Amino acid sequence: MKNKEQEPNNNDQEAGNLKSSGGTRKSAASEVPPRAVIPGNGEPAPLERAPLAYENLGFLNSADGRVIRIVSEYLEPLARFRREQIQDTVVFFGSARFHGREEAGHALELLDNTGSTQPAPGEEQPAKPVEIATGTATDLQRKRAVAAVEMARYYEDARRLAQLLTQWAKTIPSRKHRFVVTSGGGPGIMEAANRGAYEAGGKTIGMNILLPFEQRPNPYITPSLNFEFHYFFMRKLWFAYLAKALVVFPGGFGTLDEMFEILTLAQTQKMTKKITVVIYGPEYWKKVFNLEVLVDTGAISPKDLDLFQFADSPEQAFELLRQGLTENYLAAEAASAQGAQAETRKPNHDEDLMAGWNMDDFLSPELAKTRK
Repeated sequence: MKNKEQEPNNNDQEAGNLKSSGGTRKSAASEVPPRAVIPGNGEPAPLERAPLAYENLGFLNSADGRVIRIVSEYLEPLARFRREQIQDTVVFFGSARFHGREEAGHALELLDNTGSTQPAPGEEQPAKPVEIATGTATDLQRKRAVAAVEMARYYEDARRLAQLLTQWAKTIPSRKHRFVVTSGGGPGIMEAANRGAYEAGGKTIGMNILLPFEQRPNPYITPSLNFEFHYFFMRKLWFAYLAKALVVFPGGFGTLDEMFEILTLAQTQKMTKKITVVIYGPEYWKKVFNLEVLVDTGAISPKDLDLFQFADSPEQAFELLRQGLTENYLAAEAASAQGAQAETRKPNHDEDLMAGWNMDDFLSPELAKTRK
């Protein structure tokens, strides 16, 4: 008891300390934080709502938005092809640097650059008859005057071939549009192909590319199938993705690029589908390249020459296309349809609204599969 009485009382000691210091004790819960100090520029103005990410053009057009732009150039064309019921295409390639003018007696004007709306300088234009007669034409102008006649022929041949192909494709019984004439959407041979399909009353596709100089799509493209791409590789993808055949008319770097890319995909079997390749105008192309040299040196196999065929008239090219498309696709589809009809149907077939449909009918257009 004595020891307990001698122990100091801690509570009394704390109270004494507070009293001696003149302070009062407050609980932590009752303490009020100091009010924020307002800066000298006053209260901030109300904020506007931030833009949605997919409506932020600054972001979408930046390097950070590149992936979205690339994906858009896949999904947006795909949505349109589905909506327009495009199953497959036949792609026409050829020179864009000559503009055919039928009303001027096929007098052709050389354009300044591929797809450009501006004419080339006068010294690069084909010589006029009066310039040749008076001797004022340069050697380059004389050569281009001769070439202009040939290019006029190829323009009309591409136009005629597209007409023949479209007229035939329209007779194929199908819910979807088959073997639709497709081009790069510009002038020259591309315009001729779209024009022929337009004159035959069919849909026709133009896949233009955004270039650093003025250019425009030709007027014969079906408006709902008029595309413009920023990325060359996405444009190439759509050329190859739906194509069941390719027609290569005389052209320059772009035509060579597209032709050899498709041939390489076929050679390496990166496309599981079969594609018919017709190279139009052997007189022109055999001056440009000699593939026999590649065979002789072992750079390519002799059988690689079977990946394409030459044609020199619209009728010959059309027969090659019709034969290839029929053997590779239409005959096989007809046999498959007959087999499907021979299968046993459900007893309540009339109640099955989806009978006879498959996934491809809902995911059209028919796309090339990737070989694994």
